[in-house]
Amino acid sequence: MPTGARAAALGNASVTIPDLWALHNNVAGIASLKQTQVGAYAENRFGIRAFSTVAVQAVYPTARYGNYGLSLSRFGDALYSQQHVGLGIAHKLGQFSLGAKADLWQVAAEGYGSRKAVALSVGGQAELVPGLYVGANAYNINQARLAAFNDERLPTIMKAGLSYRPYPKLLLLAETEKHIDFPADFKAGIEYQMLQEKLALRSGFSTQTNKATFGLGFRARQLQADYAFGSTTLLGISHHLALGYTFQN
Repeated sequence: MPTGARAAALGNASVTIPDLWALHNNVAGIASLKQTQVGAYAENRFGIRAFSTVAVQAVYPTARYGNYGLSLSRFGDALYSQQHVGLGIAHKLGQFSLGAKADLWQVAAEGYGSRKAVALSVGGQAELVPGLYVGANAYNINQARLAAFNDERLPTIMKAGLSYRPYPKLLLLAETEKHIDFPADFKAGIEYQMLQEKLALRSGFSTQTNKATFGLGFRARQLQADYAFGSTTLLGISHHLALGYTFQN
């Protein structure tokens, strides 16, 4: 699942966004970062404690050798859990950004033990013309296997999208995501910045999950705080909170 409250507020239409949370959403996006950033993220789905995720991420940029990122996350409880550690690298070449990432996943279920697998992903972003961006990401391109029984594998997901900034304060996003075993999901989002770009209002939707999302972001010097919530007609409301800090180089 995508990470970060900004992405969650935009219906998870995040494949073109170059920010700290791109390390998980589309690793190519970290190539645009010019300062070291760290962040923490927490989400709860449908008010159920077992459906909670916590994550931390960090990105370290270099002038000549690309940008590097480290991500960690945990989902679940004592009965069932998923946790991962990931390493990513991205590099910017003119108007193009390219990246690759490896995630080591451990999936554990009480009474059944645990399994580990490594998922590889690649991504790209580009500015086609001023204000128009394109992005694509392929997750688990190696189709990592968790267990031989029933050929159980980590999900393989392809996504591609566009974003357009008609003027500096407004961002429009659209994205299609395809899990190889399920129908395609169309997602779209909108972000509007106000108060000298210190406050951002966001909204989005996803067709496959029938989910509407809303959120806001606030920036105070080096600190970025984002909150989002989303609702589905059947399952209820999810909450997302992210905090990020940018170091002055």
